[in-house]
Amino acid sequence: MAYTEANYENAIIELFRDTLGYSYIYAPDLTRDYSDPLYTDELVPALRKINPKLSQAAIAEAVYKLRNFEGGALPQKNIQFMDCLQNGVTVNYYDDGEQRSALVNFVDYQNVNCNSFTIANQWTIVENSEKRPDIIIFLNGLPVVVFELKSPSREETDASEAYRQLRNYMREIPSLFIYNAFLVMSDQAISKAGTITAGEDRFMEWKTKDGSYENTRYAQFDTFFEGMFDKARLLDIIKNFICFSGDTKILGAYHQYFAVRKAVASTTTATETDGKGGVFWHTQGSGKSLSMVFYARLLQDTLNSPTIVILTDRNDLDDQLLGQFVKCKTFLRQDPQQAKSRAHLKELLAGREANGIIFTTIQKFEESTESLSERRNIVVMADEAHRGHRLGEKADVKTGRMLIGTARIIRDSLPNATYIGFTGTPISSKDRSTIEVFGNYIDIYDMTQAVEDGATRPVFYESRIIRLKLDEDILRLIDAEYDIMAQNAEPYAIEKSKKELSQMESILGAEETIAALCEDIIKHYEENRQRELTGKAMIVAYSRPIAIKIYRKLLQTRPEWTEKIGVVMTSDNNDPEDWQKIIGNKHHRKKWQRDSRTTTPR
Repeated sequence: MAYTEANYENAIIELFRDTLGYSYIYAPDLTRDYSDPLYTDELVPALRKINPKLSQAAIAEAVYKLRNFEGGALPQKNIQFMDCLQNGVTVNYYDDGEQRSALVNFVDYQNVNCNSFTIANQWTIVENSEKRPDIIIFLNGLPVVVFELKSPSREETDASEAYRQLRNYMREIPSLFIYNAFLVMSDQAISKAGTITAGEDRFMEWKTKDGSYENTRYAQFDTFFEGMFDKARLLDIIKNFICFSGDTKILGAYHQYFAVRKAVASTTTATETDGKGGVFWHTQGSGKSLSMVFYARLLQDTLNSPTIVILTDRNDLDDQLLGQFVKCKTFLRQDPQQAKSRAHLKELLAGREANGIIFTTIQKFEESTESLSERRNIVVMADEAHRGHRLGEKADVKTGRMLIGTARIIRDSLPNATYIGFTGTPISSKDRSTIEVFGNYIDIYDMTQAVEDGATRPVFYESRIIRLKLDEDILRLIDAEYDIMAQNAEPYAIEKSKKELSQMESILGAEETIAALCEDIIKHYEENRQRELTGKAMIVAYSRPIAIKIYRKLLQTRPEWTEKIGVVMTSDNNDPEDWQKIIGNKHHRKKWQRDSRTTTPR
């Protein structure tokens, strides 16, 4: 007998009821208003149980607000709902003729068993048309998760069809999705979760129940459901791992969830011991900046509102990461701030005893040596922690003076803070500084695992040699310059070696070099890639002037490529006037960056 969609639906219901302890209702057995997506018979009693000290008038006002979000498209209403779901809603009501205000919580996140968890199938909704999603998970009467299932035995259907069906539901019965936390599409072979704003490629599997990466290649049917829908974990995901970044709704992936949980536990221990929170290594493209957002949110509750200082080693990275946090400020429940100088950083720290998310660069710590704050409830999050964080002293190769390590300067400035490092790059076995500063690895999510999960795209390396016809003296010079860079790999030292590298600039920017490079790029593209690959390619230049030279040479050789290629780099007040049209403004750069998210470095 074929394993039908009904069989699969019943198997999921059985797992939720018998293993996970959810209540079960067969929706056609209920007498209800089909135009109402809420399970009112469960909602009102649940709110009374969660808010026992509040009057019926307060509960009624909370339900009224829940049903009457301000106008706007579905995502805007869902933003308001998620804020209510995660943080509760403030209501004004009359009690015995007196006006009062109170916070009504829709979920008790501290006491799991104080909430009601129900799985329902065949829940009919009538709006633009009549639709019946396969399964809905109700949390305290709120339809927080919608499932669409496809038969594992029908070859012509799959999880992709389930995704299309979910999108159709959002058009036909949008009121149901106002109250949605996330969506699930499944055909047993593949089960994935995503949000109402996510494309199909952003739906992700949940491959572990305990955070282990050992058996994640082929996750079993029950791993997804037991991994995400354990009652305590579902509440944790809803409260701390779903956020809006602008109008885009983000659901934390399994690797982010477990790693952030480990990081918070490690940080908590570090505040009571040596201040070393550890190193969080998640490969490039796996959502590290959002993991930092989730970590900052969770840390506020766990450590009772610490002040968080976020360190980067470059201004552009500081702006970029700040931008991500600003987009998530509602989720974070505070406005991130950016220190303009060391003095400003000291002022921002002195102006509070708790809370605050402050961005700064490590260079600002070198502006002076006095203590910035003696407080213990400060957590320093260092992005790209493998770069520029050195405790000991090192001799300047030019002057012979001893240079104090940047990490030591930072530690002296915030002596009682706790430090955690985030990096997308594996730490070299020879690099003991990063471990010395931050402690051991908290979690490792490497490129192999990320590609396997579809979190990032695979990278393929093809070695190519371009004949530049350089003489032996020039080749020896190149080797010597690279040796200098290797010995002085920290940012401040690289800045000091720019004069020595000016000769390298002249070699790599020479007309014959640029011509040979562009000729090879064009030939390789037209003969090997033009009709085989989709997406974008990225040419990484040695310097800004060389980037302009490459751009112009490519257009000189292929003038018809005017709309196909562009330059993405920041402008400078001293740039030649004829560069301005090529570089464009901030909007121009963002367009190319947005259109070039899938890139191949060259």
